[in-house]
Amino acid sequence: MERTVNIGLMGLGTVGTGVVRLIEGHQEDLVHQTGVRIRIARILVRDPEKPRAIRVSRDLLTTDARDILDDPSIDVVVEVMGHIEPTRQYLLEALRRGKHVVTANKDLMALHGGEILSLAAERGCDVFYEASVAGGIPILRALVEGFSSDRITKLMGIVNGTTNYILTKMTREGADYAEALQEAQKLGYAEADPTSDVDGLDAARKMAILATLGFRTEVQLDEVDVTGIRKVTAEDIAYAKKLGYEIKLLGIAAQEDGLIEVSVEPTLVPQRHPLASVDGVMNAVYVYGEAVGETMFYGPGAGELPTATAVVSDLVTVVKNMKLGVNGRGMVAPYRPKALKTPEQMVAQYFLRLVVDDRTGVLAKITQLFADCDISLSQVLQEPFKGAGQAEIILVTHHATKKSKDEALARLAALDVVREIKSCYRVEGED
Repeated sequence: MERTVNIGLMGLGTVGTGVVRLIEGHQEDLVHQTGVRIRIARILVRDPEKPRAIRVSRDLLTTDARDILDDPSIDVVVEVMGHIEPTRQYLLEALRRGKHVVTANKDLMALHGGEILSLAAERGCDVFYEASVAGGIPILRALVEGFSSDRITKLMGIVNGTTNYILTKMTREGADYAEALQEAQKLGYAEADPTSDVDGLDAARKMAILATLGFRTEVQLDEVDVTGIRKVTAEDIAYAKKLGYEIKLLGIAAQEDGLIEVSVEPTLVPQRHPLASVDGVMNAVYVYGEAVGETMFYGPGAGELPTATAVVSDLVTVVKNMKLGVNGRGMVAPYRPKALKTPEQMVAQYFLRLVVDDRTGVLAKITQLFADCDISLSQVLQEPFKGAGQAEIILVTHHATKKSKDEALARLAALDVVREIKSCYRVEGED
């Protein structure tokens, strides 16, 4: 007789609905893969009477988390309800009671992943969270297992579909930021309050998780340098394109000689680079390994079934581990010491757009200023500006330290011939 593994599902929104669909619709495949029957025993919801996109027995629904946490027959808690509290307390309690955990909660894992994973290791329980980053792309499993024999030097990716949709619309249709955001909200890609997406916070949480796993050291959310896309203009995108680049909101994590840096920021990438062609709500993560070289993982970053697929894949791993008696042994806790790069150690190329007086000697003054800051220039473009007696100068630097770049910006702001510093963005992918 087949053994049954009982699941307590916390949340029945978009992703929770997808989890139910997959478990019920793919039961034969799941039994074939695991040798056991996976059964949803209880579902935590806020409103049992709410109309839902899938038919679920009313007897399965509960508004009390204790019905899952206190039930000794429930083997695995699958959490897709979101939020930090009380979710953190629920998962910690589940682990204390010997229940394994699968979660899609990026906010929780970015802020409290260390605490949750430490308790799981202590109790011999599994915690998997593939769905917390990049939806249906199996990037976390790849970092932990696929690159276990390699050393990752850099992670660079588009990990927020909402901002990628907005920037794609601005790039392909010439829309301004406000128009593109409104369209994203109309299509359901952006929330009524888009702050988490457009200010880069969602991407920063994901990059903290990716950097922690990729570099085997614990990266805190407040150690990620974050800049969103609110100030990106159609003019920025047009000039970038003229110079051979696309603008993407990139998460960038790099380590060199034991020093790391992690950021989320609008970034110019060459049009020939694979990330430049990742459009719409799609996600992609570019991984640099010392042995393997460059690889890219691409796919849908959100949505009911892509995210649910990652959740159920983690669930299958938990069940297989249960059969083998190896739960809690697959997690690799961060073990490397952490040292963050200083501005003197952070090196990148930069794109700058300036409004200046349109008169003789201005460009010479600006190029001399950059030389004084030990920054050389790769590309220079001068265009007329709408203001009388003004021009725009667009620059792309060679590699320079962040300290030198910040010094140059401060000196530009004080220069008598510079009317305004319109924008300054990082440039990647030229190596």
